[in-house]
Amino acid sequence: MWHYLKRVLIGKPLKTMDEGGQALTKFKALALLSSDALSSVAYGTEQITTVLITLSAAALMYQLWVAALVLILLFAITLSYQQIIHAYPSGGGAYVVASKNWGQSAGLVAGGSLLVDYMLTVAVSTTSGTEAITSAIPALYPYSVLISILIVIGIMLLNLRGMRESASFLTVPVYLFIGMIIVMVGMGLYNITTGNITYHAAAPMNGSVQGMTLLLFFRAFSSGSSSLTGVEAISNAVPNFKEPKRHNAAATLAIMAAILAVFFAGITYLSYYMGIRPESSQTVLSQIASGVFGHGVLYYLLQLSTAMILAVAANTGFSAFPILAYNLAKDKFLPHAYLDRGDRLGYSNGIISLAVGAIVLIFIFHGQTTLLIPLYAIGVFVPFVLSQSGMIIHWFREREGFWAGKAFINLIGALISLGLVILLLWQHFSNVWPYLIIMPLVLRLFYRIKHHYRNVARQLRVAEKAKADIHSYDGATVIVLVSNITRVTTGAINYAQSIGDYVIAMHVSFDENPEKEHKTAQEFKAEFPDIRFVDIHSSYRSIATPTLRFCDVIAKRAAERNFTTTVLVPQFVPRHPWQNVLHNQTALRLRAILNSRENIIVSTYNYHLKD
Repeated sequence: MWHYLKRVLIGKPLKTMDEGGQALTKFKALALLSSDALSSVAYGTEQITTVLITLSAAALMYQLWVAALVLILLFAITLSYQQIIHAYPSGGGAYVVASKNWGQSAGLVAGGSLLVDYMLTVAVSTTSGTEAITSAIPALYPYSVLISILIVIGIMLLNLRGMRESASFLTVPVYLFIGMIIVMVGMGLYNITTGNITYHAAAPMNGSVQGMTLLLFFRAFSSGSSSLTGVEAISNAVPNFKEPKRHNAAATLAIMAAILAVFFAGITYLSYYMGIRPESSQTVLSQIASGVFGHGVLYYLLQLSTAMILAVAANTGFSAFPILAYNLAKDKFLPHAYLDRGDRLGYSNGIISLAVGAIVLIFIFHGQTTLLIPLYAIGVFVPFVLSQSGMIIHWFREREGFWAGKAFINLIGALISLGLVILLLWQHFSNVWPYLIIMPLVLRLFYRIKHHYRNVARQLRVAEKAKADIHSYDGATVIVLVSNITRVTTGAINYAQSIGDYVIAMHVSFDENPEKEHKTAQEFKAEFPDIRFVDIHSSYRSIATPTLRFCDVIAKRAAERNFTTTVLVPQFVPRHPWQNVLHNQTALRLRAILNSRENIIVSTYNYHLKD
């Protein structure tokens, strides 16, 4: 049943040699990896105006200057990540750059920040898409959290099917959104030029507003910089591109940045010119579209495309998170399970982990985008600081080509990003304080995992000197756990006699009727008169504890005779996997508790049922 359902949802397994067919072209990579960054124009301008309107409507004039500074930062970050793509094409982005240039701890801060940030990416994108849906259909508002979770699960299943299929699916919403924004900005600017849209700005561009402070300006800038989240995703996913990987990844990043810059600048200018003010019932983008298109087909098509790209923008996280988790697991800071490819050649464990983390965040923040965005922004700007400052060290070490100019570009990006981190911590502390708790916990987790793998390697490594110390035994004691006398028991006893010098059958009973309690012993003795049978009564109906105590005693005696001790756990295996739920899992519990003893070998005897 599960196997059939898995094939329907995910598809048939792919051969390892088919991996090349999953590589991305620039056209598909733009859809797969830029949906997060491009979709942020749907709320980037709104985040700026929401801060400025707290002073006055006239202060909305400053959104143009805030947008200009955001675009400067976008330019610096784009150039920086293009350099990272060429210098570190193995993927991992900020994690790899910071680790190579600042050291392991800085790399883990960058990697941990991005892992959490990609979970926030998925949560923010899906909750934003849900808000667009509930704006169009208010009756769905009470089900916002459920809708967000269903979107996350849907995108997870899409990614489990493989990159090629998910990229093909995403081309429709991403390119539809790109087309609709081009039409809206183009028509808006044309209508302004022809006078079809009236100038409604509350203050002229070169005017001044009483009460405006530098602090408020930079607070708006920190909010508007949320439009730049997702820019780093392409540098994390370089291994997913077709050859030449570096060239295609860098070109895709440049295309994405150019589109993002034009859209962000165009939407912000239209918002200023049309005098748009943020409203709780209608987004800024919706108001602009209404002013440009009216409430016709194009307006609803734009709303549909916005909802679609916001919903699928989460896919950027699903593309970048598994690669980052792979790099961390390769360095032994995450479980090795993140190194494994699934049936469709994607890193399935990373994809599933991301979906679970995002769903937890949606529950915690009740699906409210505004609560998630500040935490979302700091999670990406900390890696920006570390990666761009790390590239400065890289250029001073390598000194290749126009290295001084490249280092200067990285310096600008690093300084602006650092300023943003400080602003976010200062101005939005009530929203971003969880970062200061989460990151130390994540770092501790990384180091604990690394410590575990080092200990495992040290203990499993066979040194030449140790080879002579391998212990030899004089015999084997086998304890067979017996519940009742069946074919399973018979097979297990016969097998135990073939591998052991001394065989003991052990039964735990807790029946109040003495005659019934000893019936099993009588049946066993009749069947196996030469095998020692031990019947232990359990007054508290527990099987595991009496079994463990008995096995400990026998193991100690066996060790005195230089014998090994093996506990054989018999069990029958149903023909169909679903039938397992119809039977208790006593054998599983017994194996789990016996595995805690290093002087006991635990083995399973399986009897397979035919029907």
